[in-house]
Amino acid sequence: MPAGSMAGPWKSAEWLQEELLAGGSSLLLLDCRPQERYQSSHIEAAISVTIPSLMLRRLKKGNLSIRSVIPNDRDKDRFARRCKADTVLLYDESTQDWQENNSASSVLALLLHKLREDGCKAYYLKGGYNTFQLEYPELCEPGLDNSCPGEPLPSHVLGLGSLRITSECSDGESDRETSSATDPEESPILTNHSTFPVQILPYLYLGCAKDSANLDILGKYNIKYILNVTPNLPNMFEHNGEFKYKQIPISDHWSQNLSQFFPEAISFIDEARSNKCGILVHCLAGISRSVTVTVAYLMQKLNLSLNDAYDFVKRKKSNISPNFNFMGQLLDFERALGLKSPCDIRSPTNQLFFTTPTNHNLFHAGPLGNNRIGAGGLKFF
Repeated sequence: MPAGSMAGPWKSAEWLQEELLAGGSSLLLLDCRPQERYQSSHIEAAISVTIPSLMLRRLKKGNLSIRSVIPNDRDKDRFARRCKADTVLLYDESTQDWQENNSASSVLALLLHKLREDGCKAYYLKGGYNTFQLEYPELCEPGLDNSCPGEPLPSHVLGLGSLRITSECSDGESDRETSSATDPEESPILTNHSTFPVQILPYLYLGCAKDSANLDILGKYNIKYILNVTPNLPNMFEHNGEFKYKQIPISDHWSQNLSQFFPEAISFIDEARSNKCGILVHCLAGISRSVTVTVAYLMQKLNLSLNDAYDFVKRKKSNISPNFNFMGQLLDFERALGLKSPCDIRSPTNQLFFTTPTNHNLFHAGPLGNNRIGAGGLKFF
């Protein structure tokens, strides 16, 4: 393990790559770069920690908690749940040596010091984002603003500019996260998506990369079919004859056309069902690509609108987060299937509504940036 004392508590890019390919379930990744750099591109599953200079001084004096400087509520909760139990890895742009960054003005240095002072297993990524992105670009997520100059966004992505999200569950039930009545700044948050894989239908399971490599889990749920929605993760047991695989080589990026694979993915899921076997649909984290395929399956096989299929999955797994382009492709798929969305009934302007059981505010999508449908509604990174 490439970790040293307080003078050099680091992990290598190779170590991080292995953790992410294994599912990253015991890793909390913090991006300490400016927000615009995070929005431009970041390592998969990383939480952005942007700290203005004024807040940096307050944090240094102990007047702020680390959780309070995380800009997104869902990420705050994620940090609160996992910072003590998991390995925390921080990265900036390019730090190679701890000494070069060990200054009072460094966000990475300050956060690392405070985390380790609090008893967390905290390290920094040697070489930072630049080194990792150079060696493992497939594990980095480019933002929507990384399109080529003058290249238009796909029409179905632009068509989501009027997307609205409401907090009503279609069946009136609530799927709120629960927390202690004590100080919310310190209390851990309990959620309903800590157990993987998640059963969507009696034979259909939604999970992450780690699930696909766990023989105990696969055996427990009689999973014999595995749909791997990534371009780079290996099919772990492909050659032992016990499992049947299909791989969809798609990255989680706005330029990718996942919808072209919907027919064969749906057929593969149906094959598992007809053979009375369970099927696991997974990507890396189990929140975007695999969710998109699962929603498409529900739309076609259960005749659900996009809104209803999305809600169906969200009530089972509250942290789903498909990127906007995939949502646009699902909207096109809905039209091709001739299904009706709630917007046909409730909105004269044909705005598409999604229900979000973890949020009670109404969100309306503004200018399209690196937007993602998140656990608390529309999320802007």
